[in-house]
Amino acid sequence: MDCVIFIGIQASGKSTFYKEHFFNTHMRINLDMLKTRYREKTYVEASIHAKQSFVVDNTNPTKLDRKKYIDAVKGKGYKVIGYYFEPDYDGSIVRNELRDERYIVPLVGIKSTINRLEKPHYDEGFDELFTVKLVEGNFKSERLE
Repeated sequence: MDCVIFIGIQASGKSTFYKEHFFNTHMRINLDMLKTRYREKTYVEASIHAKQSFVVDNTNPTKLDRKKYIDAVKGKGYKVIGYYFEPDYDGSIVRNELRDERYIVPLVGIKSTINRLEKPHYDEGFDELFTVKLVEGNFKSERLE
Protein backbone atom coordinates (compact mmCIF):
# COMPACT_ATOMS: atom_id res chain seq x y z
CA MET A 1 0.00 0.00 0.00
CA ASP A 2 1.17 3.49 -0.84
CA CYS A 3 0.56 6.91 0.64
CA VAL A 4 1.69 9.23 -2.13
CA ILE A 5 2.11 12.89 -1.26
CA PHE A 6 2.37 15.50 -3.99
CA ILE A 7 4.34 18.66 -3.20
CA GLY A 8 4.21 21.68 -5.49
CA ILE A 9 2.66 25.00 -6.35
CA GLN A 10 -0.74 25.33 -7.97
CA ALA A 11 -0.92 24.58 -11.72
CA SER A 12 2.34 22.62 -11.64
CA GLY A 13 0.72 19.53 -13.16
CA LYS A 14 -0.02 17.52 -10.03
CA SER A 15 -3.58 16.51 -10.95
CA THR A 16 -2.60 15.65 -14.53
CA PHE A 17 0.31 13.57 -13.18
CA TYR A 18 -2.17 11.76 -10.92
CA LYS A 19 -4.43 10.97 -13.90
CA GLU A 20 -1.52 9.68 -15.95
CA HIS A 21 0.18 7.60 -13.24
CA PHE A 22 -2.20 6.72 -10.41
CA PHE A 23 -5.81 7.00 -11.61
CA ASN A 24 -6.36 3.25 -11.92
CA THR A 25 -4.61 2.22 -8.70
CA HIS A 26 -4.83 4.94 -6.05
CA MET A 27 -7.67 6.90 -4.46
CA ARG A 28 -7.29 10.66 -5.03
CA ILE A 29 -7.63 12.87 -1.99
CA ASN A 30 -7.84 16.53 -2.96
CA LEU A 31 -8.91 19.42 -0.75
CA ASP A 32 -10.23 21.43 -3.72
CA MET A 33 -12.67 18.62 -4.41
CA LEU A 34 -13.53 17.70 -0.81
CA LYS A 35 -13.78 21.35 0.40
CA THR A 36 -13.09 20.76 4.12
CA ARG A 37 -10.27 19.33 6.22
CA TYR A 38 -12.85 17.18 8.01
CA ARG A 39 -13.85 15.47 4.75
CA GLU A 40 -10.21 15.11 3.77
CA LYS A 41 -9.37 13.48 7.10
CA THR A 42 -12.36 11.16 6.73
CA TYR A 43 -11.14 9.99 3.30
CA VAL A 44 -7.59 9.45 4.58
CA GLU A 45 -8.90 7.43 7.54
CA ALA A 46 -11.23 5.41 5.28
CA SER A 47 -8.36 4.65 2.90
CA ILE A 48 -6.19 3.46 5.78
CA HIS A 49 -9.02 1.36 7.22
CA ALA A 50 -9.67 -0.21 3.80
CA LYS A 51 -5.94 -0.68 3.18
CA GLN A 52 -6.30 1.36 -0.02
CA SER A 53 -3.39 3.14 -1.67
CA PHE A 54 -4.03 6.86 -2.03
CA VAL A 55 -2.56 10.10 -3.37
CA VAL A 56 -2.78 13.39 -1.49
CA ASP A 57 -3.12 15.78 -4.43
CA ASN A 58 -2.71 19.10 -2.61
CA THR A 59 0.13 21.64 -2.62
CA ASN A 60 1.57 20.35 0.71
CA PRO A 61 4.27 23.05 0.65
CA THR A 62 5.70 22.64 4.16
CA LYS A 63 7.09 19.83 6.26
CA LEU A 64 4.27 20.46 8.73
CA ASP A 65 1.63 20.12 5.99
CA ARG A 66 3.02 16.70 5.04
CA LYS A 67 3.53 15.45 8.59
CA LYS A 68 -0.14 14.70 9.27
CA TYR A 69 -0.34 12.26 6.35
CA ILE A 70 2.97 10.60 7.18
CA ASP A 71 2.02 10.24 10.85
CA ALA A 72 -1.38 8.80 9.89
CA VAL A 73 0.10 5.90 7.90
CA LYS A 74 3.31 5.09 9.74
CA GLY A 75 3.19 1.66 11.35
CA LYS A 76 0.20 0.66 9.24
CA GLY A 77 2.01 -1.04 6.37
CA TYR A 78 2.11 1.94 4.02
CA LYS A 79 5.07 3.03 1.94
CA VAL A 80 5.28 6.84 1.99
CA ILE A 81 6.26 8.27 -1.39
CA GLY A 82 6.74 11.95 -2.16
CA TYR A 83 6.66 13.64 -5.54
CA TYR A 84 8.19 17.11 -5.54
CA PHE A 85 7.05 19.15 -8.53
CA GLU A 86 9.94 21.49 -9.32
CA PRO A 87 8.54 25.03 -9.15
CA ASP A 88 8.13 26.78 -12.49
CA TYR A 89 6.31 29.97 -11.59
CA ASP A 90 5.99 31.29 -15.14
CA GLY A 91 4.80 27.95 -16.50
CA SER A 92 2.28 27.60 -13.68
CA ILE A 93 0.91 31.08 -14.40
CA VAL A 94 0.37 30.14 -18.06
CA ARG A 95 -1.30 26.81 -17.16
CA ASN A 96 -3.42 28.54 -14.53
CA GLU A 97 -4.70 31.03 -17.11
CA LEU A 98 -5.70 28.15 -19.41
CA ARG A 99 -7.91 26.57 -16.74
CA ASP A 100 -11.67 26.76 -16.75
CA GLU A 101 -12.46 30.04 -14.95
CA ARG A 102 -14.00 28.10 -12.03
CA TYR A 103 -10.57 26.60 -11.26
CA ILE A 104 -8.29 29.59 -11.75
CA VAL A 105 -6.16 30.24 -8.66
CA PRO A 106 -5.55 33.91 -7.79
CA LEU A 107 -1.92 34.88 -8.40
CA VAL A 108 -1.52 35.82 -4.75
CA GLY A 109 -2.28 32.18 -3.86
CA ILE A 110 0.43 30.85 -6.16
CA LYS A 111 2.93 33.43 -4.87
CA SER A 112 2.08 32.56 -1.28
CA THR A 113 2.60 28.85 -1.91
CA ILE A 114 5.92 29.28 -3.71
CA ASN A 115 7.18 31.47 -0.85
CA ARG A 116 6.35 28.72 1.68
CA LEU A 117 7.51 25.77 -0.46
CA GLU A 118 10.00 23.53 1.34
CA LYS A 119 11.75 20.80 -0.61
CA PRO A 120 10.97 17.44 1.04
CA HIS A 121 13.62 15.26 2.69
CA TYR A 122 13.78 11.62 3.71
CA ASP A 123 14.08 12.58 7.38
CA GLU A 124 10.40 13.61 7.27
CA GLY A 125 9.50 9.92 7.02
CA PHE A 126 9.45 9.35 3.27
CA ASP A 127 10.45 5.91 2.01
CA GLU A 128 10.94 7.22 -1.53
CA LEU A 129 11.20 10.71 -3.02
CA PHE A 130 11.02 11.84 -6.62
CA THR A 131 11.32 15.15 -8.41
CA VAL A 132 8.98 15.89 -11.30
CA LYS A 133 9.53 18.43 -14.05
CA LEU A 134 7.32 19.34 -16.98
CA VAL A 135 9.49 19.39 -20.11
CA GLU A 136 7.77 20.35 -23.35
CA GLY A 137 4.46 19.08 -22.02
CA ASN A 138 5.82 15.76 -20.75
CA PHE A 139 6.56 14.73 -17.19
CA LYS A 140 10.11 13.75 -16.34
CA SER A 141 10.63 12.25 -12.92
CA GLU A 142 13.71 10.99 -11.17
CA ARG A 143 14.35 9.47 -7.80
CA LEU A 144 16.04 11.59 -5.14
CA GLU A 145 18.81 9.82 -3.28
